Amino acid sequence: MSKLKVVLLAAVLGLFSTAVMAETPQETAVKKLIEPRLGDGAKVDQVTKTPYSGLYEVRIGNDIVYTDEKAKYIFVGRILDSKSARDFTRERLDEVNKVKFTDLPLDLAMKTVKGNGKRVIAVFEDPNCGYCKKFRKTVEDMDNITVYVFMYNILAPDSATKSKDIWCSADKNKAWNDWMANGKLPPSSAASCVSPNDKVYALGKKLNVTGTPTIIFADGSRIPGYVDVNTLEEKLATIK
Repeated sequence: MSKLKVVLLAAVLGLFSTAVMAETPQETAVKKLIEPRLGDGAKVDQVTKTPYSGLYEVRIGNDIVYTDEKAKYIFVGRILDSKSARDFTRERLDEVNKVKFTDLPLDLAMKTVKGNGKRVIAVFEDPNCGYCKKFRKTVEDMDNITVYVFMYNILAPDSATKSKDIWCSADKNKAWNDWMANGKLPPSSAASCVSPNDKVYALGKKLNVTGTPTIIFADGSRIPGYVDVNTLEEKLATIK
């Protein structure tokens, strides 16, 4: 996006429909105009007209920008309601980034059940992530929750080694907690032990997980970054 001509977008009115619909001829025309102007081989997935002053939403993978009907300008930023400060762009991104929880390969994750385990989350964590270690405390202070941890190695060269050693331990959940809570690593794993590191990395890239921790909920929504107990409890209370 550094090569694009950026125009700051003022607050606007209206609500953009989130229904998935076929592109109109005008939307298709905008798509053909804007795609070559994005550069770097960008692929536009969908163009949809919004009620925001004639702007068009341009979805590129898991990102959203806006343009005019002639694709002359690229608007990078968020669309807010000027009265309520409702963030329509954030809502659209949350929808675009939704995950079908039942499709997650949970066999690639470590599983911890507390209490009745009825509330379920999946978390992408890196063993070298300080905020992931802090998030351990959040989970420890909760009850009636099931936590699936995908070890997502993106922060340091030795993240994959630590994850493999933990996965290959006799008790991987204990090994993970020992490391994240107490900084105690298990013995080095045998070369013959196969970890799911590569599969989890591919999964994270597919789901556009760009940082750790990233929390995914049963309804497919997500929260990127650390959250405290109160925030997580409030979020879980909204999921039926």
